[in-house]
Amino acid sequence: MTETATKAAPAAGPKQGTIRIKKVSHDMDVQDRMFVPAIASGLGATVRHFFKNLFGKEKYTATIQYPEQQAVYPERFRGMHRLVPREDGAPRCVACFMCQTACPARCIHIVGGETDDERIEKFPLVFEIDELRCVVCGLCVEACPCDAIRMDTGIHPKPVYEREDGDFGKNDLLGILGRHEDGSSRDKTAPPPTAAGTGRKVRAEGDRGAGGAAGGYEAPKTKGQPFGDNAY
Repeated sequence: MTETATKAAPAAGPKQGTIRIKKVSHDMDVQDRMFVPAIASGLGATVRHFFKNLFGKEKYTATIQYPEQQAVYPERFRGMHRLVPREDGAPRCVACFMCQTACPARCIHIVGGETDDERIEKFPLVFEIDELRCVVCGLCVEACPCDAIRMDTGIHPKPVYEREDGDFGKNDLLGILGRHEDGSSRDKTAPPPTAAGTGRKVRAEGDRGAGGAAGGYEAPKTKGQPFGDNAY
């Protein structure tokens, strides 16, 4: 009875939607374990390209003496951030923290303050971008509702010796022009005190602002308390 039932039963196949896993063996022989052939093959490719570029008719690899010489960037290259000023020199930014919230690298640090201008509820006391942390994704530009921040400069941050020099404050960002901006329409007068900001921030006690482990946020000490410097 058991044999008949077994023969009559159809062969159990894989169910629909299941995934078959195929095991692949990666056993290494003695030659692969020595790694010498792989190293020799890599060095051979390097030497071949070196002599081909040195004595060949077509030089496909060239060394640029940076920073005296710089490569020509394509037109689509966005470059560093800049803050767009109003007619009085103050930034368009209204300290809404949209760019800081959208930034995946947590490299933007803003401190908002109130203003007496009835047209503007808030303005940035501090606006900093840590260009060393920036991943040039452009999400801050997309998130800004006031077109206050742009990435149309066509330049990249210059090399710095100190990490603090990679933090660009509000005055730094206001002074950068766009790729197609000649500066003739800019107001040459100094920005008002409300737009002066504090520039770069000395973080002797740790990087609590632009970037850092907390990403510009602090946990509230008590229930209902605003988040650190981001209080409205």
